[in-house]
Amino acid sequence: MASVTLSPRRSRGDDFAALSREVRHAGLLDRRRVNYLVRIILNLAVFAAGWAAFVVIGDSWWQLFTAAFFAVMFTQLAFIGHDAGHKQIFRGRRGNDAVGYLHGGLVGISYDWWVGKHTRHHANPNHEDDDPDLHIPVLAFTRDQGRSKRGFPRWMAKHQAGLFFPLLLLEGLNLHWSSIKHVWRGDGRAHRLEAGLLIAHLVAYLTVVFTVLSPLTGSAFIVVHQCLWGVYMGCCFAPNHKGMPTLPPGHRLDYLRKQVLTSRNVSGGRWVDFVLGGLNYQIEHHLFPTMPRPNLRRAQTIVQGFCDRHGIDYAQCGLLRSYGYVLRHLRTVSAPLRHDTEARTT
Repeated sequence: MASVTLSPRRSRGDDFAALSREVRHAGLLDRRRVNYLVRIILNLAVFAAGWAAFVVIGDSWWQLFTAAFFAVMFTQLAFIGHDAGHKQIFRGRRGNDAVGYLHGGLVGISYDWWVGKHTRHHANPNHEDDDPDLHIPVLAFTRDQGRSKRGFPRWMAKHQAGLFFPLLLLEGLNLHWSSIKHVWRGDGRAHRLEAGLLIAHLVAYLTVVFTVLSPLTGSAFIVVHQCLWGVYMGCCFAPNHKGMPTLPPGHRLDYLRKQVLTSRNVSGGRWVDFVLGGLNYQIEHHLFPTMPRPNLRRAQTIVQGFCDRHGIDYAQCGLLRSYGYVLRHLRTVSAPLRHDTEARTT
């Protein structure tokens, strides 16, 4: 689906109020503490078992397979941190923050940094000025962004469709670096706690890896682990909004339409729910950010039916097709940059 600029529309706040009543009446905003407790315990148990297996296997190139395993586990732990950041686990902030800081520390991410960035995204999804997820130096998500780039970022944006998945190999390092910068500046409510957590993560990670593995094998393990983690994380978040309509400054869309029209769901069975951590229900998640992940599947039927009755476009497709839409959008946006180059060379 190509990215387009939406025309201003009159506010229709009553529509969301009606949908919200329907969802609340179905009990879908109720907390699922037992479900999350089981999920967290299983994640931590599997994570610990993975490190035990890592020690048992020892200095072997087979550890590259455990690197792939830990890429999956880091993402699954990050999903719990995501849910805690949205207050999906407990109603109060204290319990969610405790879970969030713990899981952020386990994967080496600043929970405070991520919550601030992600909250801005949820408030203004696909907004050309206010969505931080649309402002990536080497990518262009609108033609204006492409035209504004110069030098190497412009060259990257020109070829961004082909470079998109390779760039995800660096996403894990970007998450670590952004977290370090956030904590170094002293930002956030608990920067001292997070500084300790990030240092503990780095020291423990490097100590275990290079105690068990030789320098060469350990370095290869880290590269494979961090790169695959970045790809997995990027592939979970990329289908959600990229290639959907972008919103110009001054738009007048109401909350319901702003969230639905800029988001895309990914269809599939429960394996997709697991692999994407519930982010495949992006429309429902954006409409009701505090809704526990286990309730999103039931909410999807209610929300889609409501949108159908009110003539609101509801985007949903399979996982592979969603990536096709992302790449097509990136290629379309960068087309003027390639045409400019061709025009100068003829």
